[in-house]
Amino acid sequence: MNPALELRALRGATTASANTGEAIAEAVGELIEELLQRNGLAGGRVLSVTFSVTADLDACFPAAIARRRADWANVALLDCQQMAVAGDLPRCIRLLAHAWMEPSREVVHPYLREAARLRPDRVVAVPGSMPAPPPASSPADH
Repeated sequence: MNPALELRALRGATTASANTGEAIAEAVGELIEELLQRNGLAGGRVLSVTFSVTADLDACFPAAIARRRADWANVALLDCQQMAVAGDLPRCIRLLAHAWMEPSREVVHPYLREAARLRPDRVVAVPGSMPAPPPASSPADH
């Protein structure tokens, strides 16, 4: 452990375009890249990532996709199924990561694609992208 760093928890979510290995791999890869880029993280600083998926995603394990990263050989990875709630966002992949970060660095939680509805307060504008969608009204979106 580096005393100049502190352990931080990061959240994020995205959606897959379909229940296929290819669509899930694309969404998970994009979510991981955004998590790392927006928080200035290298693979060696990430300790663990837990992925949860909605019941309609069963084509592959997100952790198996994350395990393909060469710099994540020592990252503890886990998959689980998200609690089923009526009206929940379909094909949703959420993550909870723990990483060592500089204490002064603000944590950025990436909410991508349709998952931006879940936490509009955490959507980061990307140059050239569409504005954030309006807040969702479903209680399952929190």
